[in-house]
Amino acid sequence: MFEKVNGKVVKVDVARAGGVVGRTGAMLYYSGNVFFAPHQIPGAGGAPGMGGLLGMAGRMMAGEHEATMLAQGNGVVHYGFAGLEVQVVQMQPGAVLRVEASRLLANTAGLQASVVSVASSGGGGGGGGLMGALRGAAAGVATGTGMFTTQLSGQGSAVLLAHGGFLELPVGGPNPVVVDPQAFVAAYGNVQTELKSAMSWRDAVGRGAGEAMQLHCHGQGVVYVQASEEKL
Repeated sequence: MFEKVNGKVVKVDVARAGGVVGRTGAMLYYSGNVFFAPHQIPGAGGAPGMGGLLGMAGRMMAGEHEATMLAQGNGVVHYGFAGLEVQVVQMQPGAVLRVEASRLLANTAGLQASVVSVASSGGGGGGGGLMGALRGAAAGVATGTGMFTTQLSGQGSAVLLAHGGFLELPVGGPNPVVVDPQAFVAAYGNVQTELKSAMSWRDAVGRGAGEAMQLHCHGQGVVYVQASEEKL
């Protein structure tokens, strides 16, 4: 549903897409009768009345989530952000896309969206709930990247952002694909991610985050990596 205009801009027919959720500030221009309203991914703001550690996890989730706007109506909207490269992902039934919140430009509104911990997602590591949130917090501190990631599923499409272009790494077979967390953009398909320490904490002191922590990806699907460790 998204169509590349060039390597840094996409366009989409809002009515045909059934509405579009885009990163705030990413709309470049539009034609037709289109209107915009604030939007929030479920779980991004935490639950009201949460206290203690659970409340802290909810507040961290709210801070990690990028503000978004819902576009509806009849017209064509062009999206781009900060001159970054774009990649369109067409969602297939049963597949899941997990993408760093800062690296998601837009998606069709019909996709089911939630916020999960990046430390352990999709496997038996318990990536959700309070413990998943706290593991995500530790992951964010250790790697200098986001603590939470956006999960999308269902029928539709999404647009990713990256510095310096994309690498598409196939995931499958007995050995995982090991990625620097600072270069990780997204995982698509039936891919489980697990953050592991590459050395002891004593050895990690004073070293780069990519040296100390690694993101192990296994299962079946594709991992998108940007050709840079620069934050978005």
